[in-house]
Amino acid sequence: MRLIVVLLGLLCCTALLISAVPLSPQDQEDVRGAFLTSRPKEKSSTSSATSKPSRRRPRPVSADNKNTGSDNKNINVDNKGTNTNLDNYKTKSENQGTKPAPVNAQRLGLGLTLFMRDSNGLAVRTEPSRVFQKGDRVRVLLETNTDGYIYIFNTTNDGPPVMIYPNADLDEAGNYLQAHVPFEIPSSLSAEERLRWLAFDENAGNERLFFVFTKEPLSGLPIEDDLIALCRDSKSSCPVKPGADVWAQVEKQSKQPLLSSASAQNGQAQTQTEQQASTRGLGLAKSDPEPSMIMMASSKTSTLVTTLDLIHK
Repeated sequence: MRLIVVLLGLLCCTALLISAVPLSPQDQEDVRGAFLTSRPKEKSSTSSATSKPSRRRPRPVSADNKNTGSDNKNINVDNKGTNTNLDNYKTKSENQGTKPAPVNAQRLGLGLTLFMRDSNGLAVRTEPSRVFQKGDRVRVLLETNTDGYIYIFNTTNDGPPVMIYPNADLDEAGNYLQAHVPFEIPSSLSAEERLRWLAFDENAGNERLFFVFTKEPLSGLPIEDDLIALCRDSKSSCPVKPGADVWAQVEKQSKQPLLSSASAQNGQAQTQTEQQASTRGLGLAKSDPEPSMIMMASSKTSTLVTTLDLIHK
């Protein structure tokens, strides 16, 4: 499968693979309820969002009006053998000694819906376990139950990981998500049709996407201005390859059991509410469509990792 050009031509494909605890139907409803309980009952009548939301982290102003941001402390891990351009690299936020904006402390949850382009060009829900063929196109819609940061990594045939989001060419290299404000990858607002979907080509392969949702930015990986500067100054450093220590933590977290819930919505078209919410930065209400898959951390943790495999033959 050929990933859109704007995501650097990396490969991707699909069958949902998560470390999930087997649940009864009632328990699945409890998981879904726990995730959706933080959605507001009704949409805000004062919402004025009319354009694509910023993915840059909030910049709170302290009492003495000093510029504060995130204590990112990026690129302080041992990246030997992975990406030497990141060794000893310090971010602007680290040098400034800034601190992160607070995020909610509840148990982490991530909702995922896989859409496929139908013959009319519409986005319809599809099951993650289907086998995809050359020419098929898909898009992923994500929703979180708390504010935080999303990272997406890709591996091919269990090869070296590559960070495809955040991306220096997308969203000002930001990756901050607000609770229950959906995020689609790739964006349906892309200027060209070919850039709005993940497209499967003639090359089959075992592709895996790692979705890493964290309360704070991951140490050892640049975002925002740091990522833009890194890619501008050293083209060979991008796409970013996470250091060995960073990736070991991601793989370790991906093996942690998750509570999950799936709903049968296959074939249903993406609603106007979902499309507008993801492209205009509007929060979803309890009455709005639910994610097809919901993964909840089984305990309070600062990081949730789930994977998506795409079957491409």
